[in-house]
Amino acid sequence: MLLPVPACLAMTCPMNYRHGMRATAMAGHFLLASLPLLGLLTLLALLFSGEADLLWAFRLHKDAHPLLRETMHIVSDWGNPVFYIAFLALLILGRRSGNRRQVRFVVPYIVAQLLICLLLVTLTKMALGRPRPEAFTLLHHMLTLDPYFHSLPSGHTAEITGSCLALALWFGRARLSLLLGLGIACMGLSRMYLFQHYPSDVLFGWMFGSVSGFAAYAFSTIKNDPDHHAPHSHG
Repeated sequence: MLLPVPACLAMTCPMNYRHGMRATAMAGHFLLASLPLLGLLTLLALLFSGEADLLWAFRLHKDAHPLLRETMHIVSDWGNPVFYIAFLALLILGRRSGNRRQVRFVVPYIVAQLLICLLLVTLTKMALGRPRPEAFTLLHHMLTLDPYFHSLPSGHTAEITGSCLALALWFGRARLSLLLGLGIACMGLSRMYLFQHYPSDVLFGWMFGSVSGFAAYAFSTIKNDPDHHAPHSHG
């Protein structure tokens, strides 16, 4: 028996409203986690006439400021391991406490990071063969295993973006999302400052990482979404 139109609307509107609110919240946290890096890249583009000029200025600056250089090395070397340890802790605590929802968050995150930020990023680096700034050449060596020609995209930036965006979407707290965004920006800055990547490498790394973070969150919440089982509740 067909339901009257008002009854149908009463059933579908709340569902659509919840989906709309969820999408809006996700977009907000994505922006908060992305704005620090995008703002940084925009500012640098306005201050310098090109990527080469920017990186040469960074190279001269880091040679003259050893303490800042060492700080950037710490950010670059330990930024991603810190988040991997945090996710490992979430997995262990989730299994010990029987929190299946928490476990379902970490497992898709691991898969997404391995497939996108490790495998896909590495294959892209090898295929494009863009020289790093420290290679002092503009000639691409496509289909290469030489790490000096693995500049595009930035793997460090992709990894930390995948981690931070997944956490930002999972916890859904504005201040935390912005703080995680600052972490992404610091990593991107460190890779440019250390003469390892061009700004465009960092930008594309952020794009790859964004796909990973969204994928991790989406696959971890499918079974937790009350609307996911809604079609079966009236049968």
